[in-house]
Amino acid sequence: MAEQLKDILVRGTAWGGKLRIFSTRITNLVEEMRRRHDMFPTATAALGRTTAVAAMMGAMLKGNERLTIQVKGDGPIGQIVVDANADGEIRGYVDHPQAHHASNEQGKLDVAGAVGTTGNIYVTKDLGLKEPYRGSVPIISGELGEDFTYYFTVSEQTPSAVGVGVLVDVDHSVLHAGGLIVQVLPGLTDDELTRLENAVAALPPVTSLLDQGETPEDMIKWLVGDDYVIHDEMELHFQCKCSRERVSATLLSIGAEELQEIIDEDGQAELVCHYCNEKYHFDKEQLEQLRDQAAH
Repeated sequence: MAEQLKDILVRGTAWGGKLRIFSTRITNLVEEMRRRHDMFPTATAALGRTTAVAAMMGAMLKGNERLTIQVKGDGPIGQIVVDANADGEIRGYVDHPQAHHASNEQGKLDVAGAVGTTGNIYVTKDLGLKEPYRGSVPIISGELGEDFTYYFTVSEQTPSAVGVGVLVDVDHSVLHAGGLIVQVLPGLTDDELTRLENAVAALPPVTSLLDQGETPEDMIKWLVGDDYVIHDEMELHFQCKCSRERVSATLLSIGAEELQEIIDEDGQAELVCHYCNEKYHFDKEQLEQLRDQAAH
């Protein structure tokens, strides 16, 4: 068996600093989410595409900043939620991981059909200020690449092109997942903009490039040629913040009376983390201890 390539993100600039580029490979990360949530292919593709964008947007943050992307469409998978930070720590889920949608006319996974074509994308950034930044745009296609292109251009006033893709195997496992974001910075001439637009139009799908063995840096080269500089590379990984202590704190917060009701009715409790599907079980004795703590 071939050695599994690491999930990485590279950040660079091109054409004399007139373009900013992010490129990522997140195959293991998306496979871990698929496995944890037992997702069907279309849900995997939708969550994977959103995760690729979240990873690259996370790389635009600094220090302890973090962001959450919510895609709330009217499709059968419900909302998609992905959290990311500047350290490459990512977690995410969809409401209905096993909602399946038949392939579209091209024989590809119908992500737009699963996400829905009506709804909104919300991006919340915790930048350490009093109020978090919150931007939103309507969903324009449901394919997500186009939707996030629209988000950057409209909500962040940064003309951008976003390419994201997930390739799922017949056994539902993830073969390839990744993405690319190119952003126009001041100084780009009309001729260069035309050249960029043509390059974006001619770029093969991200999953085709990954399937050919191309690295995130290779994908940047495909898009802009040799005139680029890589500024840094970082590893990405699935990381959830949940813990037994946090879940205990949540139970404590509901108060002694409600805890007593749970003890009387069920004699135990099991809480499941949305993000990682980890289960936390509390028996009667543990609930009684929490009840006593809450009563003081």
